[in-house]
Amino acid sequence: MTAFADLHHADAPLLLPNAWDHASALLLAAHGFRAVGTTSLGVAAAAGLPDGAAATREETLRLTRALGSGSFLLSVDAEGGFSDDPDEVAAFARELSDLGAVGINLEDGLGSADRHAAKIAAVRAAAPGLFVNARTDTHWLGDGDPADTLARAVAYRDAGAHGVFVPGLTDPGRIAEVVRALDGVPLNILHSPAGPSVAHLADLGVRRVSLGSLLYRRALGAALDAAAAIRAGGTVPEGTTPSYGEVGMLTR
Repeated sequence: MTAFADLHHADAPLLLPNAWDHASALLLAAHGFRAVGTTSLGVAAAAGLPDGAAATREETLRLTRALGSGSFLLSVDAEGGFSDDPDEVAAFARELSDLGAVGINLEDGLGSADRHAAKIAAVRAAAPGLFVNARTDTHWLGDGDPADTLARAVAYRDAGAHGVFVPGLTDPGRIAEVVRALDGVPLNILHSPAGPSVAHLADLGVRRVSLGSLLYRRALGAALDAAAAIRAGGTVPEGTTPSYGEVGMLTR
């Protein structure tokens, strides 16, 4: 975990791209990203399953098994741990660690903060090598109540989280407030095209910026754009398109 944790305390925030399969992860690593996360939406959608419904436990393990021995540092989005039982979540986290993952992202889904804190503590005890990134969904699923956000962030910090993730939080003043409340524990923000730039987030004290499902959705969009352009008698829009051979090399 030390190498991954160190990336949260470098000169610039850790920009963490999120992959959804073997090829996307290896391609990102090949282009200089030392750490790669997974996206639960991408993993779920690629398998025809719902996201955030604890339906992708086996898919998450399968992908971790494929990627955990790679040359890059792997952090796994595990939704809420696929269970409400802290002991079961801890056992799952230990499996991820045994497969080579160095980080886990656990979301509270706006459920009980006490239960989520218990999950964090259980994971810390069962898999001490994992960097636990504790996500609160106050701005993702809720109304963004500042007091609730701060209370949950501090509770998860106190439970042993190595980092706290608040997706959907984009207001610079609120971000700085959470940074202060965490008192040195890294804050993770989800990149938003309408939100602060990475450089601005760095100035606010953010230590990790995740891309979430953005790359997966952009890939789907690029595929649709190409198909529509060819159907209309045109050419594929300009962009980065790996060759057949380059993609084939990712499986060797």
